[in-house]
Amino acid sequence: MRILLAEDDPSIAEGICASLRHGNHAVDHVASGQLADAALRNHDYDLLVLDLGLPQLDGSEVLRRLRARGSGVPVLVVTARDGLDERIRVLDLGADDYLVKPFALSEFEARMRALLRRSSSQGVPELRLGRLRLDLPGHRAWLDGEPLELTAREFGLLEALALRPDRVTSRVQLIEALCSWDEELTDNGLDIAIHRLRRKLEGSGVGVRTIRGLGYLLEETAEDGNPA
Repeated sequence: MRILLAEDDPSIAEGICASLRHGNHAVDHVASGQLADAALRNHDYDLLVLDLGLPQLDGSEVLRRLRARGSGVPVLVVTARDGLDERIRVLDLGADDYLVKPFALSEFEARMRALLRRSSSQGVPELRLGRLRLDLPGHRAWLDGEPLELTAREFGLLEALALRPDRVTSRVQLIEALCSWDEELTDNGLDIAIHRLRRKLEGSGVGVRTIRGLGYLLEETAEDGNPA
C-alpha cells in the first residue's frame, strides 16, 4: 500500500512514518497543505492520513478539493481539534475516520487497517484468485492453505496486481506502488522482483503475464503455466 501522510509536527510524523514502514507500507510525508494537495493530484494513494492544522492550506481545504475531484481515496483525519461540531463537519466533508491527538499508536494502526481493509477488498476480508488467498491489510498470502513466503517487495508487487483484476498494470504504476519518494526502484529492480514472484507462484494456478508494451496482468493459469 502507498500512503500519504500530511502532518507538520515532526515528532508525530516520525512516529507515524516508522509505524507505516514497519508494516511494509510505502509512505510519502509532506508538512504543508499545498504539498499535500499537489501530491494527491500527481500520485495515486491507497490512504491519506491528514492533519487539519496544516500551514499554507488547511487540511479541511485539502479534503474538500480531494473530494471535489471525485477521488475516493480513504482519509483518516488526525487532529487536536476535538469538538463534536468539528468532527461532524470534517466527516461531512468526506473524511472516513477521525482520530483526536494525542492518540495511542496502536489505535492509529487499528483504524488504518480497518480503512485499508474496507477500501482494498471492497468490504471482503480477503482476495482469492485460483488457489491463492491474500489478506491485504495483514500482508499475508496462502497457497492451498499453506503460507506463501514473500518479501515485502514481492508482496507489494502481488498486492498491486491483485487490486487490478483483469486489468493491465503498467511498470510506472508498479514502481509507484512499491516506492515512496525517499526510495528508488530501478527498472532492473522491478524485473528482479517480478522474476522472483513468478518463481514463487509456479504451479499455483496463478501467474504474472507480460502484456508487451503495456505492463503486467495477474491471471489464473493452467498447470503448465499457460493462461487458463
